[in-house]
Amino acid sequence: MKAGTNLEKVLESGRFAVTAEAGPPKGTSARVILRKAELLRPCCDAVNVTDNQTAIVRMSSLAGCVLLKQQDVDPVMQMVARDRNRIAIQSDVLGAVALGIGNILCLSGDHQQFGNHPSAKNVFDIDSIQLIQTLKNMRDEKKFICGEDVSGEVSIYIGAAANPFADPFEFRVTRLAKKVKAGADFIQTQAIYDIAKFRKWMEMVRDRGLDEQVHILAGVIPIRSVGMARYMRDYVAGVSVPDEIIKRMEEAEDAKVEGVRIPLEIIEQLKEIPGVHGIHIMAVGWEDIVPEIVEAAGLLPRPVL
Repeated sequence: MKAGTNLEKVLESGRFAVTAEAGPPKGTSARVILRKAELLRPCCDAVNVTDNQTAIVRMSSLAGCVLLKQQDVDPVMQMVARDRNRIAIQSDVLGAVALGIGNILCLSGDHQQFGNHPSAKNVFDIDSIQLIQTLKNMRDEKKFICGEDVSGEVSIYIGAAANPFADPFEFRVTRLAKKVKAGADFIQTQAIYDIAKFRKWMEMVRDRGLDEQVHILAGVIPIRSVGMARYMRDYVAGVSVPDEIIKRMEEAEDAKVEGVRIPLEIIEQLKEIPGVHGIHIMAVGWEDIVPEIVEAAGLLPRPVL
C-alpha cells in the first residue's frame, strides 16, 4: 500500500509514532479544536478526535477532523458503532475521505447508559470488528456491504482499539488477532500503568506474529490527581492501576508533577518493548501537558516525511 497519511508514513517507515487526542467541545466553538491543533501539531504525528466519548453529546468527530486538517494536523476520525447503522457508517466514511481525512479508528462505543442521554436507543448494527472489515472492503475491494461498487478511491488507514487488561486476559490477544485479520493497520491500546502485565500481553502478541502484521501504539494517560487515579482503578473498565501508582500519587508533594513523572517512566519502558511502534497519549481535558511529555520523553522533533 502506498503511503498516504502522515501517521501511515511514520509507522510504515519504522519510526516510533506519537499520537494524542483532541476532545471536541459540548458546543459549536471551532476555537476549542483550533487551539488544540496549534498545541499538538509540533509534537504529534496524528491527533484523534473522539466520537461522543462516554456517550456524551459533543461536536462530531468528522467536523473536528476537518478543523484539524485545516491547521495541517493529520486527523484520526474515531467512529463508534453505537450510533449509526451500516448506511450512515458507509456514508460518513465516503464524506470523510472526500474531505481529506485518511485515518479512521473503529470502535464499539461506550454504552449510552453511561452518558447524558441514557434513554437513547443504541444501534450496534455492526460491531467494531465488522466495522473494520467494512472499511477494508470499501478500500481494497471497492465494495459496499451490500455488494455494490464504490466509485472513486477510498484511501484510508484503518485503526482499532485494544484493551490488554480486560478479563479474561487470555482472550485479549485472540480478540486483537480478529481485528488484525479484519483489516486493522494500527492499534491504539487502553491506558497502561501495569507494565508487567502489558509486557506479558506483548509476549503473547509476538508469539502469534501479530506485531509484524499491525502497528501497536501503547496508550498513556497522565494523572492530574490522586482522585483521578482512584477513579480509573475503581470505575474505568479494563484499566489496571496498581496500588503502587495510587500510593505514589497519595504521597507526592505535587500530584500533577508526579502524575506526569509516572507516564514518562512508563514511556521509557514502552520504547524498549519489542513490537511497540509508538504511543497514544490520552490527556483528557489536559492537552496542554502533551508537548511537555513528548519533549521530556525525548520524542522531539517529530519526523517530517
